Amino acid sequence: MKKLLLIILCLPLIGFGQQTYVPDDNFEAYLEANGMGNGIINDDYVTTANINNVTGLNIANKSISDLTGIEDFSNLSYMDCSGNLLITLDLSQNDSIIYFNFSNNLFLECINLQNGNNCNIMDLDTNGNPSLICIAIDTYPYNGCPQFNSPPIAVFMNNCSNFSCGLPTSIEEHTTNKQLLKVTDLLGRETKGTKNEPLLFINDDGTVEKRMVIE
Repeated sequence: MKKLLLIILCLPLIGFGQQTYVPDDNFEAYLEANGMGNGIINDDYVTTANINNVTGLNIANKSISDLTGIEDFSNLSYMDCSGNLLITLDLSQNDSIIYFNFSNNLFLECINLQNGNNCNIMDLDTNGNPSLICIAIDTYPYNGCPQFNSPPIAVFMNNCSNFSCGLPTSIEEHTTNKQLLKVTDLLGRETKGTKNEPLLFINDDGTVEKRMVIE
């Protein structure tokens, strides 16, 4: 009887399986509604086995601001996350993906595409992202591989560590040793500063800060 009881108690634990952390409620709600969750709404987790064989994901216009958990979509080859509220996007663990659409994310600042598979990318749409300042790719300069269709404000680099990606916009001055070289708008045009519009503050240590003076 004791052996039988032990087996029965262990069954729920065996069936539960590995879980993936998904903190964004809208992203989790979509996965739950489409058979990719764990059956528990708003617990910030989905069952990993339900997502790691998914090859296509259309999450356009879902008011998603955080795609944490996307790293466990290990077989993902197509993703449309356009029209959301993303600030940063990390696809460095998604080395099967070859079709992207993350256009029209108005607050998207930085994208990490360093997954070792950039030369196999067939379509990449980054249009309509006015805040985008850095895209980290496998090799820069990329010598025509991949053929990115990018807005002019995007900067292809080996990494985005010199940019304040995802940090709150600040109107405060901080005391540091770095010196300000120039201020530009998001199109790279030098300016003396415009209120209520995002600006790039370029410093002599190579860092770039995005700020907005609000009036």
